[in-house]
Amino acid sequence: MRRLDGMTLPVDLDLSQIPFWGRPQAERMEAFRKLRELERPAFVPEQAVPFVGGGPGYYALVRHADVTEASRNAAVFSSEPCSNSIPDMPRWLSVYFGSMINMDDPRHARLRRIVSRAFTPRVLSKMEEDLARAAAEIVDRAVAEGPDDFVTQVAARLPVRVICDMMGIPEKFHDMVLRRTNVILGNADPEYTGLSPDLSRVNVARGLVKLLHAGFSLNHLAARLGDERRRRPTGDLVSLLVNGDERLSPQELGSFFILLVVAGSETTRNAIAYGLKLLTDHPEQRELLLADFDGRIVGACDEIVRCATPVIQFRRTLTRDHELNGVAYNKGDKVLLFYNSANRDESVFADPDRFDITRDPNPHVGFGGPGPHYCLGAHLARREMTVMFRELFTRLPGIRAVGEPEFLLSNFINGIKHLRYTF
Repeated sequence: MRRLDGMTLPVDLDLSQIPFWGRPQAERMEAFRKLRELERPAFVPEQAVPFVGGGPGYYALVRHADVTEASRNAAVFSSEPCSNSIPDMPRWLSVYFGSMINMDDPRHARLRRIVSRAFTPRVLSKMEEDLARAAAEIVDRAVAEGPDDFVTQVAARLPVRVICDMMGIPEKFHDMVLRRTNVILGNADPEYTGLSPDLSRVNVARGLVKLLHAGFSLNHLAARLGDERRRRPTGDLVSLLVNGDERLSPQELGSFFILLVVAGSETTRNAIAYGLKLLTDHPEQRELLLADFDGRIVGACDEIVRCATPVIQFRRTLTRDHELNGVAYNKGDKVLLFYNSANRDESVFADPDRFDITRDPNPHVGFGGPGPHYCLGAHLARREMTVMFRELFTRLPGIRAVGEPEFLLSNFINGIKHLRYTF
């Protein structure tokens, strides 16, 4: 036992330790249930990372009310200097990963306004035929190959293709983009780095080299494309972003592409993979969905995202002393918004561990909490899930997951690396 901020917590609740994130999902969710029962958010000591640094620690915001209120109040709960890293991100990393999710207004508002052109309802509605065609081709290929790994054959293919098509990236680069994305988000996972997940200086150095290489490769790909589109606009997303009265700089374009391909592909692919697993484990919910697919698919997508919560947490930093739901915080304090825990909060969701596609209301925070940083691609993610599940259940009505998934070792992405399936 150790004392943290006046609370006595079991050592096995130390969220900063990599082994915690390798424990079974049910054990982790039970740990977060215990944290929600505490009188106030626990203070978790931060683990220093060689070559990156660290800090004293952070408060774990695990209740729905805390996560949503902090999300709304971006003036106090700042995304700067970074939201996607517990330690402050050094300059040599932020060059590639310092996107608009690590900014506050007015910089954040400017970038979001520019890139939101790609996510309007009008633009997304025009993508319906392309999405349906892509889903059909992916299923065609899976049928030809035979069922093996649902993630690599199906779930990972659609979102990467959609994002790359939006950006105008040729198909020959799609596999490279996927591999680099795996390295960026799986930087603690031995399968993607070839390294053991400890924080020795040698391992961290090697992991950072791989991370930098992945970031540089994607940034360079976007920069080359941006140069081409400035000379010869084609009407794709990159053309819109680098031309016109408001445009992205080369550095902003590279960082945005990394954000888009990482957030847009990794989260949706995990939602699709979790969806097959959940609908396999709960056949009554599957029957309910197929009995009225068009009427229930929106609710099903949201319930899948709630249960899966592909993005586990984001960080915020206090800009001034502030009281949140009766707890006082000081300027400079770090807090982590644990969306996975907020989505299982018993005070908001009745029987929160139950998968129910008819759940209504369903105020989940699987796309981030309310406020300026709510996921810009939430509608696109729902559309991708919809077309893929429609294609799968229409063409392969017997499709189901087999066995248990292999999970990503990460404290940031609740990812499925591999999932066996049959049809």
